[in-house]
Amino acid sequence: MTAPATPLRPVPSHPCARCGAPVGVDVGLCERCNPLGLKDSASSQVHGTVFLAIGLAIAGLAVAAHLAVSGIGPFEARVAAIRAGAAAGAVVATIEVRNEGDTAGLATCQVTDPADRGRIDSAVVYSPRIQPGATVTFDREIDFGSPDRPLAVACSGP
Repeated sequence: MTAPATPLRPVPSHPCARCGAPVGVDVGLCERCNPLGLKDSASSQVHGTVFLAIGLAIAGLAVAAHLAVSGIGPFEARVAAIRAGAAAGAVVATIEVRNEGDTAGLATCQVTDPADRGRIDSAVVYSPRIQPGATVTFDREIDFGSPDRPLAVACSGP
């Protein structure tokens, strides 16, 4: 009579990185994909390559963003008129902005009270799209100021 066979324990494995065949956990490629038995890439090499690719992608996006907004502005701006607003203590400022650049774009303008040296009262407003060399005039309600006091405006591009 023969002794009962002991069950075989499965050897831990994972799929080959190229073809998916099961290989031991200490190697990355099977014998068919790596017939010379060359060493696998070190994890630091793989991580370094990924880090480099991400860095190049970020740099490429930064260059693309710069090219997308270059040529917008500078902007010349002034408050053309001030009148009482709908709410108490608010005024409607008529702002005139000229695009001195060679690309159309929006201006981000900060409206301030020139007498307020700490710039406690200020408002940021956005102009409509301005073509190169063109001037636009638009109204914005500001929640500070009065019709008899001047306001200052400074505009910039992206």
